[in-house]
Amino acid sequence: MIVETRTRSLIKAFSWRILATLTTMTIVYIVFGNLELAGVVGGVEFVAKIVVYFLHERVWNKVRFGKIEVEPFVIWITGLPASGKTEIGDLVAEELRRRGLKVERLDGKNIRKLFPQTGFTRPERVLHNERVAYFASILEKNGVFVVASFVSPYEEMRRFARRICKNFVEVYLKCDVETCMKRDKEGLYERALRGEIKNFTGISDPYEEPENPEITIDVRKTDNETAAREIVKYIERRFLRV
Repeated sequence: MIVETRTRSLIKAFSWRILATLTTMTIVYIVFGNLELAGVVGGVEFVAKIVVYFLHERVWNKVRFGKIEVEPFVIWITGLPASGKTEIGDLVAEELRRRGLKVERLDGKNIRKLFPQTGFTRPERVLHNERVAYFASILEKNGVFVVASFVSPYEEMRRFARRICKNFVEVYLKCDVETCMKRDKEGLYERALRGEIKNFTGISDPYEEPENPEITIDVRKTDNETAAREIVKYIERRFLRV
């Protein structure tokens, strides 16, 4: 949460009053043609109104009306490889930062570099996911808003993440394997079909569709920008109340 300091309020008060006083002095001089009178009026106004402005700002800082406390949350984007998780997650994080929230971006490709020894068998995937979910929950407890995007193919993975995170938003990017293969710029699906990549989700390893996600977006019919806006709108309704 960002709180305005007294120093900032005071500087704002001075800068505003300087501009306003010069305006008042100009008007007085134009009307009465008396420079001395303009100076006296401007001086009195400057002192009086800068005090009033400063007090007004400090009082409003203490008034809770119109203020809301936004609790940190974890947005967990799941879906098949090449379904658009990274791109959509980046757009959502960017929009939330624009609104002044402190956001940490967690993505499958980047996090894997932290645990290069972790494999892709089911037990290894589950362990890796638990590490990430725990990391996300720690960030959330420390006031950081998290946007995470992971294949997280098994329901038990996502249940674990939901259980340890206080405000958990599961986003399922619904897409079929054929469409994801067309979007796959890295050729991972083709390599998996040739047997070069083992335990590849959607080919040699299953993807268990989420049972009760907060948001389901059919990315076969929705572009990334629209999908991101849909997620942000949900966040606005549930957490930002706008």
